[in-house]
Order: sequence, then structure tokens, then C-alpha cells
Amino acid sequence: MKKIIVLILLCCFSTYAKTVSDSVSSHLSSLNEEQKRILYELAVLEKNGFSADEFWMKHKNEFPKLDDQVRDQLALEIFANSQILYTPPKDSAIQFWIQAQSLANWMFYLSAFIAICAVVALFKRYWNLLVDFVIKNLAPLFRFLFSPILLTYELLIAGILCVYFGVCIEEFVLRTVVVHVGLCLLWSQSTAIFTKEYLIKRYIVRIEDDFWSKSSWEAVKTISLPALCLTLALVYVLYTIPQDVFYNYEIVLSGIATIYALPFWRNLEKYLYPVLFPFKNDTRARGINSLGGCTVIAIGAIVVLIFQENFLFCNVISALMSLLAISFLILSLKMNYRYDFRNYYYLQLITALFLGLAFWYGFNNRLNEIVWFSLIGTSIYIIIKYFEIFSFFSDWKRSKAWAWKLLGTAVLLWLLAKGILNVSKIIYQV
Repeated sequence: MKKIIVLILLCCFSTYAKTVSDSVSSHLSSLNEEQKRILYELAVLEKNGFSADEFWMKHKNEFPKLDDQVRDQLALEIFANSQILYTPPKDSAIQFWIQAQSLANWMFYLSAFIAICAVVALFKRYWNLLVDFVIKNLAPLFRFLFSPILLTYELLIAGILCVYFGVCIEEFVLRTVVVHVGLCLLWSQSTAIFTKEYLIKRYIVRIEDDFWSKSSWEAVKTISLPALCLTLALVYVLYTIPQDVFYNYEIVLSGIATIYALPFWRNLEKYLYPVLFPFKNDTRARGINSLGGCTVIAIGAIVVLIFQENFLFCNVISALMSLLAISFLILSLKMNYRYDFRNYYYLQLITALFLGLAFWYGFNNRLNEIVWFSLIGTSIYIIIKYFEIFSFFSDWKRSKAWAWKLLGTAVLLWLLAKGILNVSKIIYQV
């Protein structure tokens, strides 16, 4: 019973409050400016503790009949929502103070402008002395801060910071740019430190020389260690942002560089590259032999990973497949075999076999990246072979039939595109 009575009282109070509020709103909209001014003055008197009865009796007749509660609420509402536009009387103290303040502000502006002009004039007069002072006293500091050695370490620290904090950026494009700037600085500046060559043109030449150097330590110091630093940085990036899968491809590349630059591979190369070049030929470039040896090692690594049957290695296998496809495309070029084409014909068979096996593996294991790598690699391989067929007989660029050959290229691309569409329909059963 008590709860019912309390509920009824609350409903009455809420109804009463709503009635008063609606009453105040309706009365407020019907007041003119003079009436609002009187109510504002009434609120000012009440807020300052003065008795407003006499003031209200004087102006009561200017209003419709209002009870005291509605009147007070109207006065408070007008006081809370009013802005006073005050115009000081002429020749009053407040008017003089406002004018004095305005004059002072203009004097501040004028003093600032005069000071700027004076500073410029002083610079013009004493500029040479200032420059001489800076050169004599601060030039050694600037030479130290921006010396090649110290600048290399500063850029290395900047690269580390870009990698460390770049992975925390939410926006994908900005994160990718910052992280790759950090990776580039990390590799280039660590290479500069290990080679002690602080210009990129110099240490690129140094890397090439050290790769073939007889000194074991030089190749490790200038190639393996910077690549190892880059690989560790990529491990951190992959651990922090595993959703950016393309770093798997970069870490495979840096990892291969770290391992293959170790000197003992130079001694094993003569046993590795004959797997891809079984016919002896001394006219090949040494770099092609090294690429062949590295390709054999990568094939061994990918076979080991495939037999592990572990889902964690899928991205690494895809990265190795893409690098192997590029390697086979390079090794199968006719320009690498000038006088003896037996290895050239052999490489065509090996390349076609690799692309076919890659497609078969990707299709059976539903690895879309490997399927598309094999299709793209096959398309590029067919286009390259198309141009190389003509190169056996003539220079296709200088031949008069170059337009027909170009038209054949267009037809070949059209056929390849149709083939890829048909293969994709068969694979995905669209």
C-alpha cells in the first residue's frame, strides 16, 4: 500500500513540474523586450540579497496576472540566458579606460613593427660578423654532428626507431612506408658501418668485390652481418604485425642473402651449379653460376619444408616458390649461353618442369599464391621464349617484319589471358 501511495505522489509531482515548465515556456514567449528587462532587473535584485517587493509592485501592472513562483522562474530563465550590451556614458571613467586600452594596444603593435625593422637593420649591419662568429665557433660542432661517420650512426638509429615504432601505426599505407624506410636505413647504414665506406656508390662496389674475395671474414662482415640485421628486424615486424604477409617474402630474401654470403658456399658452388649446368662451359658469367648454386640450395630447402607438412611454413614456401620462379626465368635466358646451347635446352626442360610442379602443388594444397605465381611465371616464360625464337634467326627489332612479330605478341597475350581465364574456371569451378 505504501508503495502505491509513493508512486501516486511521484506522478503528481512530475505532472506539476511539467505544468510549471510548460507555463514558464508559454509566458516567456509572450513577453516583450521591456518586460524581459524588468524581470532581468528583478532577478539581479534578488541575487544580490535586496528586497524586490517594492520594485515588483511598481511594475506589476505592466504584466498579465502572474503568481510569484512563475514570476521568479521567468526572471531566473531570462537572467541565465541574457547577454548585456553595455554602452558606457559619455565622458565617464570607464569610457576613458576603454579608449586608453585601445591606444595602448596600437602602441604595442607599433613598437613590435619598429622592433622588427630595427632587428632587420641590425642583421644587415652585423650579418658578416655573425657569420664569422658561427663559422669560427659552431662549424666544428656542425662538422662533428654531420660527419659521415656520425651521420651513418644517426641514420642507423633513425632506421631502428622507424621499424620499432612503425609497426604501431594503424593506417596500412603509412605503416608500410615507415617500416620499409626503417628497413632500408637499417640495411644501408649497417653495411656502411661494416664496410667503413660511407657513400652508397662505394660500398655497393665493395660488396661485389667481397662476395668473390678470398678473405672469408670480408664476405661475412660486409654481406652476411647486414643481411642478418635485416632478417632480425623482419622477424620482429612479422611477430608484431603478422597480418602483413608480404614481409614473409622479404625475410626469405634476406635470409638467403645471410646464408649464401657465407664463404664456405664458394667452395661448394662447383658441386652445386652443375646440377643445372651439366654440360661444361667456361663462357658463362660467374654470377650465373652463383645464381645456379643458390637455386639448387633453395630447391633443397623448399623440398625439406614441403615434407614437414606444417601450415606455419606455407608463407615461406610461397615466398621460395616466387623467388625460384624468378631465378629459373633468369637462368633460362638465351643471353647466358653464347656459344654452347646444350645447357640452354636443358634449362628449358627444368624450368617448364618446375613451373608445372609448382602449379600442381599449389592446386592440390589449395595455395592460391603458388597457383598464381606458377601461372604468371609460365606466361612470362612463354613471352620470353617467343622473342628468343626470332633471335635465333635475326634481330627482331631491326627486321622488316617487326610489325608482324609485334602483332604476334598481341595475339600471344590474348591467348594467354584466355588460357588463364579457362584455368581459373576449372580450378575454382566458377
